[in-house]
Amino acid sequence: MSESAAKATAKPVVSRTSGAPKKRWSWKRRILLTLGMVPVGLLALWIAIHRVEWLGPWLADLGRSIVGDDAITKLEDFAYGVEDRVNRATRADEKPEPMWDVPTEPPAPVPAPSGSAGPAPMLYPVFKPTDVGPMLKGFSAPGDGVWIPVADARNPTEPAPLWKTLLHPDRNRSWSSVVVVAADLSQVRLHLVAGMHEPITKDKDAKALVRTGNVADEDLASVLACFNGGFKTTHGQYGMKTHGVTFVPPRPRSCAVAMFPDDRLEVRSWEALEARVDTMSWFRQTPMCMVEEGKLHPGLQLETNTHWGATLDKNTVIRRSAIGLSADSKTLFVSISEATSATTIATAMQHAGAANVAQLDVNFSYPKFVTVEPATEPREGRAPTWQVKAIAKGFEYTEDDYLRKPMSRDFFYLTRKKAP
Repeated sequence: MSESAAKATAKPVVSRTSGAPKKRWSWKRRILLTLGMVPVGLLALWIAIHRVEWLGPWLADLGRSIVGDDAITKLEDFAYGVEDRVNRATRADEKPEPMWDVPTEPPAPVPAPSGSAGPAPMLYPVFKPTDVGPMLKGFSAPGDGVWIPVADARNPTEPAPLWKTLLHPDRNRSWSSVVVVAADLSQVRLHLVAGMHEPITKDKDAKALVRTGNVADEDLASVLACFNGGFKTTHGQYGMKTHGVTFVPPRPRSCAVAMFPDDRLEVRSWEALEARVDTMSWFRQTPMCMVEEGKLHPGLQLETNTHWGATLDKNTVIRRSAIGLSADSKTLFVSISEATSATTIATAMQHAGAANVAQLDVNFSYPKFVTVEPATEPREGRAPTWQVKAIAKGFEYTEDDYLRKPMSRDFFYLTRKKAP
């Protein structure tokens, strides 16, 4: 055989080691890529939960059905703890900031009608809470503790029935904030609505009730604002009665927001109210009163207590909401907070002027307070000329909430009474 033929027929020599490193590196790259994708995926999921309103609750409920409440609670506590540590590490130098434009001058007086020699006569009384100032001296944003009017969009020339203020209650967290709204109960009425799915009920009459999950038709002409209700039924079995039926029977060791036929509202421990349960127009129970008759609940000073977080610890720093009354029961207070513990939101409500306080719902998706505003463009469905708007930036909502979009959970809303 010639030398050229031998070369043509000879098998190519392949190094035994030439392909091995590539194969090993291929597996290493896959492992590294997988490990690298895990934190990226978790970060993307965390961002999605904070952008898609239904995603967080759906994932939590799915997890509970698979691994149980305790496991999901530990996971939530861990996730919120990590978020808080990251914020404290990356935002430690931030200063408290306002959540709306703070006016530098008091509101201008209402102009007199054409040809009139004096100011326009007011149909409603003037209501103005007393400014309370910041909670922490030297650690506040412009306007902290100063009440800003929230005008009635249907009666813009009338005195405002609602006022809002912002408080920064935590010196270690500049991003921790509490928005408080004050309402004059002489001209504002509070209503309670069952959600499409919550509360879950076993009552025959409640099951037969057709739920709308919206503001009642007869109140669309006077609704001022809407805000969230309390815990899901599974998180404490807290009682609720509205629409003339009892969805969940009342339980002891709880607080309650109760409306009586004479349009009198009370926020008290259930033990102080239960003797009058048959006379209540409606009631909504919550965990034990955070503040009652001006006194902070002793449980808020315990190291570990889950009463005010469903299953989460009271010290977990999360988004929360609360409702309260002044000592004379003439002013209603509602708050939504960012990055607060149960104790923090309770003391913020006290600072604003509430003598009786009940915590409402918690976690990222649920706490919200919206005002009813003129629609920027015609809306489809009910109340086409109106939409809702968050009381402060950073809180999730859609413009159709409460008016056209049926709400899954129970909620409250405020209407303005007819002028005296």
